[in-house]
Amino acid sequence: MPGQTPETSAGPQSKPVTEPVPEPPPDPKSKSSSTPSPAPSSAGIHGGVVLRLVSAGLFVVMSLFVRLASVEAPIGQIVFYRSLFALPPIIAYLIWRRQFPSALKTRQPVGHLKRNLYGGAAMVLSFVSLAYLPLALATALGFLAPLLAVPAAVLFLRERPGAVAIGAALAGFAGVVLMLAPAFEGPTLDHDTIIGVAAGLAMAIATAAGRVQIKMLTATEAPGTIAFYFASICALGGLASLPFGWIAPTGPSLAYLIGAGISGGLAHITMTEAMARAPVSTQAPFDYTAMLWALILDGLIFGLLPSPVSLAGAAVIAASALVIPLAGRFSARSGALRPAR
Repeated sequence: MPGQTPETSAGPQSKPVTEPVPEPPPDPKSKSSSTPSPAPSSAGIHGGVVLRLVSAGLFVVMSLFVRLASVEAPIGQIVFYRSLFALPPIIAYLIWRRQFPSALKTRQPVGHLKRNLYGGAAMVLSFVSLAYLPLALATALGFLAPLLAVPAAVLFLRERPGAVAIGAALAGFAGVVLMLAPAFEGPTLDHDTIIGVAAGLAMAIATAAGRVQIKMLTATEAPGTIAFYFASICALGGLASLPFGWIAPTGPSLAYLIGAGISGGLAHITMTEAMARAPVSTQAPFDYTAMLWALILDGLIFGLLPSPVSLAGAAVIAASALVIPLAGRFSARSGALRPAR
């Protein structure tokens, strides 16, 4: 076996000869290795932050394409194109990582189906929200997912979140109320706002459930494997809506549909690479640059800006979601600085 001293000759005049045997390198998959994992380098962290910024921008670009496509195409057709054209970038990424086709092997087929149930529902609801709301408001509702994890942890996992997490969750829901307020200002209800916000809330719930399933999948599955099966199964789900009526996309409509898929695939890849280079807590604040990109695109392309009250609600949601990772980061630092007893 590796690491053992070779057996010596059994002859009567032979003397044991001990040859130095080099120590085998520590197995990175072995939990018993005493060598600690190296801390991320400064260059690696900077690269991770840049990739996270690019990822946030790409997700907003994907949302823009979805919003433009939703003018003519039904939601099921958008889901199909968004998923199908995300596959080429994902497969290219797996080839670059030398994980194709080995990454297609899975130990949790049922887990992938559950992840797609939640993730597919979240995608559909997200597209409905984008069809009825400005980009900035729909983007802000996406930040509710980490806040919804707080009551879910209390109800289902019997966790005891701290006061900061509870306060952030309550503030986030107050932001939703602010976003809904303009719908009740006129003599008639703004049904578009109500539908968009309701879809965004349901999307956040489905996203939170999907994240739990993803966490379970990562025990045995690579990120590329999860992304591949999500895109593949969602493409089949979108294709199932064909009998209910699709448009024949041409020109701009076709470009929007294909653009949604490619930008979505690239966004997932850059996010995955960012998480491999820098701590999640370091990257978290940069997710909220998506709000800035969404506001800019709303103004430049649609000539549309949310009302001050809705914008304030979106800012409250973003700030509340930002508090949780920052509070965890500061708690970890203070714990490290606390003297041992």
